[in-house]
Amino acid sequence: MPFSSKSSLVSRPVKFDHQKKESFSHSSSATTLLDCYDSTSSESKEQEQLQQVVPTKTVFAVGSRKSALAVLQTKLVIAQLEQFLATKPGTPATSFPLHLMSTTGDKIQSVSLNKIGEKALFTKELEVALASKSVDFVVHSLKDLPTVLPPGMAISAILKRVDPRDVVIMARHNAGMTLADLPRGSVVGTSSVRRIAQLKVLFPALVFSDIRGNLNTRMAKLDSADSNYDAIILAAAGVLRLGPGFADRISQYLDPKHVLYAVGQGALAVETRFDDLDSIDLLSNIVDSKTLLECTAERSLMRNLEGGCSVPLGVCSQWISPNPSSNSDSNFSPNSFVLHLTASISLLDESLGNQLGEIMRGAGADQILARIPKH
Repeated sequence: MPFSSKSSLVSRPVKFDHQKKESFSHSSSATTLLDCYDSTSSESKEQEQLQQVVPTKTVFAVGSRKSALAVLQTKLVIAQLEQFLATKPGTPATSFPLHLMSTTGDKIQSVSLNKIGEKALFTKELEVALASKSVDFVVHSLKDLPTVLPPGMAISAILKRVDPRDVVIMARHNAGMTLADLPRGSVVGTSSVRRIAQLKVLFPALVFSDIRGNLNTRMAKLDSADSNYDAIILAAAGVLRLGPGFADRISQYLDPKHVLYAVGQGALAVETRFDDLDSIDLLSNIVDSKTLLECTAERSLMRNLEGGCSVPLGVCSQWISPNPSSNSDSNFSPNSFVLHLTASISLLDESLGNQLGEIMRGAGADQILARIPKH
């Protein structure tokens, strides 16, 4: 059930019958809290299961970035495909050769991401290989994937989301501490404008400094003898996927009610050519429908707010019980770029994101967005 660049669906769509209640909170330059009420019965949930399709093609070339985390995540996708194929007796042996490549974001390490002035920093080279048919599909961290894809490309699978929160990794001399424990002037490394905008409000005594590189590189910078960092902020999903040696370093999980995470954070997406039905059919078997709904709403909100440029958008999506309390609260702080809203509405996934975007614009989001350099 892939998405085109406009998030339309092609090939074997899932039949969703959701009525959802959503409330949202906005922080950083454009952030939102989505609460999705799942009213489907167990019977209707069974009807949502994707039609299982066994491909006739036996070799699928897979594109990935070269970093240890990217390769691990790509192998997780391949493992799910192999697990599915193993349940289908008589299926011919299928192979998934890996094609590793570096992206612009991997190559440029001396400039902060928001100053590079280019979108698709971690996806462009993969999509070029996809368009040239050098690979059949590519695996991304969904948070790295722009909301508007190149012509002819589609998201053909979104896998089950891992913990989407942000986490704090402390320098070894600060092990076990939280951000609140750090003394005034402590330096916290992050390259995310979204994180900085929120954390500056919560911890005004701390200094937030840019840190670039893949997860392994940033951990090494934190631990180096001449490090200036007292802590760094990372996405929990990547740290957890890399295993105990990394996960054991987590000192604090940041509460998404206060520090909203990136759109799509914690989810893996698989991108294909829009007309590659062999890949689309195979990948349809590993789509997680709940994550699909959450991330479709989040990405439609981002698309509504960004207006052709990238914005530091944060979200928190939850499935909640019926009849959540509905309330409204807003405050606007032009110095810290914070807007907070709470509301309740009932819409389907993509329409939900668009509606939230319009409500947020009316509540002052445009004033914040106008302050952000466009690129």
